[in-house]
Amino acid sequence: MAKITQKITPCLWFNRDAEEAAQLYISVFGDGKINKITRYGKEGFEFHGMPEGTAMTVDFTLAGQNFLALNGGPAFTFSEAVSLIIRCSDQDEVDHFWNGLGPAGGGTESQCGWLKDKFGFSWQVTPTILNELMSDPDKAKASRVMNAMLQMKKIDIAELKRAAAG
Repeated sequence: MAKITQKITPCLWFNRDAEEAAQLYISVFGDGKINKITRYGKEGFEFHGMPEGTAMTVDFTLAGQNFLALNGGPAFTFSEAVSLIIRCSDQDEVDHFWNGLGPAGGGTESQCGWLKDKFGFSWQVTPTILNELMSDPDKAKASRVMNAMLQMKKIDIAELKRAAAG
């Protein structure tokens, strides 16, 4: 029996872009890999409508976390109700992920560090200092940081620090 190394694995439902999405995510994160791809055969075409050879599932790893991408057809789509948070240590990391998944990578930016990649999946590109500053015991400082963050699309760490300083 195979040993379970990760008890919970997120499954991302795509129409037909699971393989392309996994490849994009791996290229942006730089430390991932595709573990296994299962493909649709001729069987069940009347139910799933996928051409033979189309990826059915793509098992992949990003930053040590396993994911499963499923080409399940158009029945379900992504919404902001589920997103993945990318915790970034500095502005270079924020910029890297924002550019790779956001507008430069075919996605769309939103407010407060949120974006949708070109497949419509939501990500939060968040510097770790944001939570530190927003939970500061000095309520006025935390409030200034919150107000600054609410004005941003991509998070600007230098601007957060300026707001914290008053």
